[in-house]
Amino acid sequence: MTDLKVYILAVAFSFAVSALSSPLARLLALRFGWVDHPSTPIKTHAIATPVLGGAAIFLSYALTLSLLRFLTHFPSGTLHTLRALLLGGSLVFALGAVDDIHKPGGVGFRLKFIVQIAAALVLVAAGVRIRFISPAPVAVVLTVLWVVGVTNAFNIIDVMDGLSASQAAVASLAFLMIALPGEQLYVNFASAALAGAALGFLPWNFSSRRKIFMGDSGSLVLGFALAAISLGTNYSAVNPVGVYAPIMILLVPIFDTIFVAALRLRKGRSPFLGSKDHFALRLETAGWSRRAIVLFAALASVALGFGGFLLTALSMKGALAVGAGVAAVVLAVAEFLWHIPVHD
Repeated sequence: MTDLKVYILAVAFSFAVSALSSPLARLLALRFGWVDHPSTPIKTHAIATPVLGGAAIFLSYALTLSLLRFLTHFPSGTLHTLRALLLGGSLVFALGAVDDIHKPGGVGFRLKFIVQIAAALVLVAAGVRIRFISPAPVAVVLTVLWVVGVTNAFNIIDVMDGLSASQAAVASLAFLMIALPGEQLYVNFASAALAGAALGFLPWNFSSRRKIFMGDSGSLVLGFALAAISLGTNYSAVNPVGVYAPIMILLVPIFDTIFVAALRLRKGRSPFLGSKDHFALRLETAGWSRRAIVLFAALASVALGFGGFLLTALSMKGALAVGAGVAAVVLAVAEFLWHIPVHD
């Protein structure tokens, strides 16, 4: 079986498992009362909605990677790395599931950070870390900050049906596109499995009659997996600017995280408390429909994914030009969003 067929089958299998297990997770959540109530003005849904869709996402992701173990011949290093991805992913999934089950109180942000740091250190122990920075202790600290930051970015952006899952699907495929010519098998396999898991969940997240939220158990897993995936590819073979490709690929959730934190701090509020400052909610205030916002964000992520690929493929001057163009657009978008009035 060729590598391309394996990746296509991985996406398809993960999609099928996610699509079939999402309604089962919904029934389980309803059976035990694990629902998200619109209990505060910050909530964007009108009725109590089952959570724990992340169980379907993580199940399909983990099951696909486990199945690939028996269908392919993993080098020993790849198997070691995939085990770290699954162990760290299990930690953040468990953290998110506990938070989902105990809403609206949930888990405090300090405990969340402790568990996320532990999951990041699992990756570091397996050799998954930033390689282009020295000395090693500095690289380890920056790796932990990157993993925890991206993990939370996908949680923060999860304010609208389909937004976090669609971003994860596009980003996964972008990382697969960049890594595919090489032999970074853990990146290739994990990207394919995660893309299928996110895509399979989307129909149920969009459903009006049988809706389920991914909850923290889903958004944290997506962010953690993508942070780990992003650390496994050599981006600077053509030019040193290529190391910024992961930031460009994940720029939509990263932008929202920084944008929201800046606005909350400007208002004298804690960046860890919820608000309606997210770019998606501001666009909704400006008259955009939710489907249009999710589609716009997904298309922007596709463009940024291609931009990330160009950073790794063009000459130094070309890569700098791409980076400058993206930076100019991001600043213009931030300026536009900043002036949309939002009332929490």
